[in-house]
Amino acid sequence: MATTEPAANLFLQGNFGPVREEVTADSLTVVGELPREIDGLFVRNGPNPQFDPVGGYHWFDGDGMVHGVRIQDGKASYRNRWVRTARWQQEHAAGHAIGTNLLSGGRPGAADRATANRSNTHVVWHAGRLLALWEGGEPYELRAPSLDTVGPYTFDGKLRHAFTAHPKLDAQTGELLFFGYNPVAPPYVQYGIVSPDGEIVHDTPIAVSAPVMMHDFAVTEHYAVFMNLPLTFDVRRAMQGGPLLRFEPERGSQFGILPRHAAGSEIRWFAGPACYVFHVLNAFEDGAEVVLDGCRYADMDMANLDAMVAYLHRWRFNLETGTLREEALDDAGTEFPRVNEGLVGRPARYGYAARFTGQGLYADAFLKYDLASGHAQAHVHGPRRSGGEGVFVPRPGGSTEDDGWLITYVFDGDRDSSELVVVNARDFEAPPVARVLLPQRVPYGFHGWWVDGQELAG
Repeated sequence: MATTEPAANLFLQGNFGPVREEVTADSLTVVGELPREIDGLFVRNGPNPQFDPVGGYHWFDGDGMVHGVRIQDGKASYRNRWVRTARWQQEHAAGHAIGTNLLSGGRPGAADRATANRSNTHVVWHAGRLLALWEGGEPYELRAPSLDTVGPYTFDGKLRHAFTAHPKLDAQTGELLFFGYNPVAPPYVQYGIVSPDGEIVHDTPIAVSAPVMMHDFAVTEHYAVFMNLPLTFDVRRAMQGGPLLRFEPERGSQFGILPRHAAGSEIRWFAGPACYVFHVLNAFEDGAEVVLDGCRYADMDMANLDAMVAYLHRWRFNLETGTLREEALDDAGTEFPRVNEGLVGRPARYGYAARFTGQGLYADAFLKYDLASGHAQAHVHGPRRSGGEGVFVPRPGGSTEDDGWLITYVFDGDRDSSELVVVNARDFEAPPVARVLLPQRVPYGFHGWWVDGQELAG
């Protein structure tokens, strides 16, 4: 991947550009009315380099910064904090960036690997802890709602490998299912389960033929679903000046189905056409079939992410016949899919995603999919306004799966400012019920989590 000078780098301009202040602000202006039933903390993670990078820069390389809005009694407050990783602390002490970034032409080395963790991708709340996540290392624990960094979290020393940015919380069992991949040496994948009280109770290797970027996975009531897709790591290739990551379609795609509590040797692989999937919507069981929904790319070029477009697809794996069926569910470009978190791993009627038009990495709308009817509704953010991943906030005591709100940060290009937007999921095409005006711009980021007020108090 060729390096790019900062002045010409898409990921350092406009709303991709970093903010350099940590802000705390109370009594924010609300346009509309925040529903009184909403009580909790919305936290979203994303890359935000502390200093101008050395050499090239890729969006995935930035230091993690979490942005949080606490909503209670119809009022809102905001704060943002860097995740103070070992790399962040090293550079903060030096007063400038140190070393290069692997995804933008840097050379892998022992020192780089030791401080590579950017903790910039996701957050999850489990067993009373808020964890900031990055798939190449351990989680970092944050205090809630202050968002201050506690430090690396390794589950009492039992975590001895990388931890995915996309663990799955099973609301029915309280388990947090996770995996980690190793881009250098086998075993390339490890899979595990964290108990409801926060203890790793299962950890097993999964054999794959080559190191691949396995960004996400899925779970059902009885299975875990892994995606061995042909976006490969090659450190030797990178050392010789080539890309660390390359899409190799001749390898095809392999989807693995593993009983949730089984040894990795029991995994069953299904072969399919070459593709790439950053994010899954959900998975569930339908008779003899395991069904997986996700945003499918026909190709993947990490150097040209703004030219890549994904479409919502469905894969059906028949455990009796060993066959795989793949079909497109929509022709709109989408990413960052989510469901009501209470239905992860179970059949869900509704799914939500950010709509991308193919004109760069700008999401002009939310989409709400009725997966039973195939119908989709759009909530358009408006001219020169771009949103991100929508996180579902259930209404306390809600009567239906979609009884609640979808929330995200939206950037307004005309005002060069950001808002927290609250959309009624049952009146999806209507204007937001509330827009919380934020005291500073929130750069485009990745994934977020809703922490209920009762969990914060507990």
